[in-house]
Amino acid sequence: MSQPHPSTTPRNSPATVLFASLIGTTIEFFDFYIYATAAVLVFPKLFFPAGDAAAAMLQSLATFAIAFFARPVGSALFGHFGDRIGRKATLVAALLTMGLSTVLIGALPTYASIGTWAPALLALCRFGQGLGLGGEWGGAVLLATENAPAGKRAWYGMFPQLGAPIGFFMSGSIFLLLSQTLSDADFFSYGWRIPFLASSLLVVVGLYIRLKIHETPDFQKVIERNERVQVPALTVWREHRRVLLLGTLIAMATFVLFYLMTVFALSWGTTALKFSRKDFLIQQLFAVLFFGLTIPISALWADRHGRRITLIAVSAAIAVFGLSMAPLFGSGNSLLVSVFLSLGLGLMGMTYGPLGTILSELFPPAVRYTGASLTFNLAGILGASLAPYAATWLATNYGLQYVGYYLSAAALISLVALLLVKRETTH
Repeated sequence: MSQPHPSTTPRNSPATVLFASLIGTTIEFFDFYIYATAAVLVFPKLFFPAGDAAAAMLQSLATFAIAFFARPVGSALFGHFGDRIGRKATLVAALLTMGLSTVLIGALPTYASIGTWAPALLALCRFGQGLGLGGEWGGAVLLATENAPAGKRAWYGMFPQLGAPIGFFMSGSIFLLLSQTLSDADFFSYGWRIPFLASSLLVVVGLYIRLKIHETPDFQKVIERNERVQVPALTVWREHRRVLLLGTLIAMATFVLFYLMTVFALSWGTTALKFSRKDFLIQQLFAVLFFGLTIPISALWADRHGRRITLIAVSAAIAVFGLSMAPLFGSGNSLLVSVFLSLGLGLMGMTYGPLGTILSELFPPAVRYTGASLTFNLAGILGASLAPYAATWLATNYGLQYVGYYLSAAALISLVALLLVKRETTH
């Protein structure tokens, strides 16, 4: 048997790669979504001055937005080390950053205890969450796609994306369980802290898996060819600025759609439409199953027909779907609201499945961690950071149909960006 070449890097097994990419994003999105749920159900009551409930809700949603502005910072920071030192070590650091920030939220004193320090500390921890997620997503996608065999890059790249519906399902389930087993007094006294503190157990599992993986073959080739750049973020800005902009706009509709279907829908459904917290969470948990099911379907389609053409078709469908906001969601009818949520989250899966693969393929391996992460997280600022806030303002002042127009406009922008890319991305 021949001896391996000294520069040969140990290969990761497919099962290890896919599980390591999936477990990390599941934890990250679980942490992120428990904050989103608490920002609607808990923080307005406990972390802001009592009085105007609408003002407290908007202030809470403003802290929710902070993470999206932190994510590009995390992209540049962790992307720098991911492109300079390696994917593995950077993924471990990103997971720790996100995990510790989440656990600390569960231990924070409320406004009743420390006054204005409470929302200030909440905002700081939220920034830490965004910082960690800014570095996590890109690394997880690269771990999967850079280990993928020919012809299966979208299929491998969809595994980190599956962490989103799984994390959302876990977060919604635990809040639903707490709502059913605790009185309102107990829930607001201590119950809301349980998901944040429990995430520490998930982080331990994630770290164990991440520490077992080897470096990706693509990054090893970058090292061997001496292709690493000194400051990846500057190289991306100087040499790949057009691609950075187009990639950001491509991902914009994905973010707007998801946070309208989750954060805004939960807020509007439990206030204006008068659904109980329990009933609406059940409807969202049912709908998120369509999110999880359509991710692998879209990945298979993207590997067969192309990432770009798949996203063009789905973006057009999202633009049409936006027009259903008022007649379906605004009806207040439980069945029609469930249909609306299921359609929206089903389309979310169709756009989300190939998204990580197409964004990573826009950049060369030497700056791919930074480029893909920045693109994804800048889209978060454009598409998600203010989406719940803007949608609440539009719905309150002009009606739900204008929230639908907002979604349709975002989808059309993403569609134009995809057309401007002009060519299919490749392995």
